[in-house]
Amino acid sequence: MSTGTAIAADPYVVSCTLAPRFEAVRSAREFARTTLRGWGLDSLFDDVALVASELVTNALRHAMGATPDGRTAERGAPSQVPAQPGRLQAADARVPIRISLVHRSPQVVCAVSDPSAQGPVAREADFVAESGRGLHLVDSFTSSWGWHPLAGAGKVVWALFDAPPESAAGRHRRSL
Repeated sequence: MSTGTAIAADPYVVSCTLAPRFEAVRSAREFARTTLRGWGLDSLFDDVALVASELVTNALRHAMGATPDGRTAERGAPSQVPAQPGRLQAADARVPIRISLVHRSPQVVCAVSDPSAQGPVAREADFVAESGRGLHLVDSFTSSWGWHPLAGAGKVVWALFDAPPESAAGRHRRSL
């Protein structure tokens, strides 16, 4: 469940603050579906949803235990992500995770920000392990991806998608 959606003056730049709970991944996919449908870019949904799911999952897994200096909780430490859905508690509000989608034809950017200053690290692919392949999927389904530290605290991880050319007709375009 999202904690709120903010639509800026530019309808091609939208963001949604996600509650730091496991169901935030589903909320991110729903946000992507609604946004892409509104832009007439339904054909991008599967790729954007997969990448958004991976980026939000990483934010939940690695940033939920973030300390003010950007370090994450030690492996094996109890997770701060509430396992059960329910009402937001005061602790839930302290870790903002935000997903943003930006459409500047012919591209779409999906960006997820979180409070951890540590950048994502792609591990060597282990096709037997249950986790560790997310960034490889992000790399496979996007034109490019990366991350940047945010002023003050945290980081943003972004992924770039090429929109189908036929969807650009009648949509927001860059000045030529």
